[in-house]
Amino acid sequence: MKVWPLAFSEGDLAAARAQMGFSLAWHIVVACLGVGLPLLTLAMEWYGIRTGDPAHRLLARRWARGMGVLFAVGAVSGTILSFEMGLLWPGLMGRFGQVIGLPFAMEGFAFFLEAVFLGIYLYAWDRLPPRRHLLTGVPIVIAGTLSAFFVVCANAWMNQPRGFTLRPDGTLADVSPWVALINPASPPQSVHMILAAFMVASFATASVYAVALLRGRNDAYHRAGFLLPFSFGALVAPFQLVVGDWVARFLAHYQPVKLAGIEGVFRTGSHIPLTILGAAPGNDRLEYGLEIPSGLSFLVGFSPETVVRGLNEVPRDQWPVVTAIHLSFDVMVGVGMLLIAMGALLLLGWWRARRTGRDLMALRGHRVFLAVAVLCGPAAVVALECGWTVTELGRQPWIVYGVMLVREAVNPAPGLATGLWLVLAVYTAMTVATVYVLRRLVRTTPVPIAPQESDVERFPVT
Repeated sequence: MKVWPLAFSEGDLAAARAQMGFSLAWHIVVACLGVGLPLLTLAMEWYGIRTGDPAHRLLARRWARGMGVLFAVGAVSGTILSFEMGLLWPGLMGRFGQVIGLPFAMEGFAFFLEAVFLGIYLYAWDRLPPRRHLLTGVPIVIAGTLSAFFVVCANAWMNQPRGFTLRPDGTLADVSPWVALINPASPPQSVHMILAAFMVASFATASVYAVALLRGRNDAYHRAGFLLPFSFGALVAPFQLVVGDWVARFLAHYQPVKLAGIEGVFRTGSHIPLTILGAAPGNDRLEYGLEIPSGLSFLVGFSPETVVRGLNEVPRDQWPVVTAIHLSFDVMVGVGMLLIAMGALLLLGWWRARRTGRDLMALRGHRVFLAVAVLCGPAAVVALECGWTVTELGRQPWIVYGVMLVREAVNPAPGLATGLWLVLAVYTAMTVATVYVLRRLVRTTPVPIAPQESDVERFPVT
């Protein structure tokens, strides 16, 4: 394989990685809200049409306005990312752009489709009959989900590169963008990401209304704002656990080095324990964790005799940083289990309320439940970030797994650290502006030109 003769400083490489990592970490939260919030909004609007309750329709209208803001912000941060791909990693895009250009192009079509129907949905709220207006939102959900799918397919290709043949001189032959698009990592990784987007949007939205309920605002508006998204997130969480197991088994077969790094397996063998928490200070041994004997071997192959491949099978300079990805993975799983447990408690509370005829928010312990529910929104975001940390750091030092190293792809031009500080300033300003606009939208009452405008004044808002 031909290695590009790039000359760069380690500081510039670190700056490029930090800039890309920060941009992705910021954008992925907004992107998840952009994928999940439209579905919640349509569900709330449908429920409002079905019941005729103005509180539900007011919630849908306000969430729709939030969708518009988040879509605009996501478009800006997504554009920044597209420029960063070319400016920071010309080695990757210059060599493999023809292979992975298809998912980016298709994501662009999905993005424009989403933009068109979002404009129609927001503009036609009081200009179409309710049910027809509801239908105009369906393409937003579909296009947003497809957009996430195509982007994740591009990232999945970096984990499982397909659709080309590499000649001895480093040039490409037999390029097939469709084979690259549907690579082995695309199904598990895209499903895992889309479910995560729904969970983040659901629990983050619910946590806002959980705060209001804790403050005593136990009216129909705030109850619906909490219960619908929290229930949806709780419904998705168990499926995410199953998909997570699918992803782990995929790694065992296709990316055993990443799985070894996640679980701190330094030597190939059977009866490998599952280690909870712990650290590997020298990146050569996992210590201080709680070991479940033969747990990992059993999870991978349903038998303690299952052989799990270790890091010793590849050169040490190809090992990921075990402590970072191991702890990130444990935090992600821990948060997922918490969210599943909270969903089970909500189901139990609903059953008790129906059985006793009492109000769900009057049951004993409901304030403790709401207090934990407030934390579920930030916790879901933390789990999302930890999952991407595992995905990206677990592939290191490869930018294209087994084909191209990160240092072969970075821009050799000096001064990349300047771009890092500029991006930090831009994203800080965008964060402040986004929070400010969303808070103003929430506090504005009544909603302009809303069909239920004469009714909403009796619903207090935070």
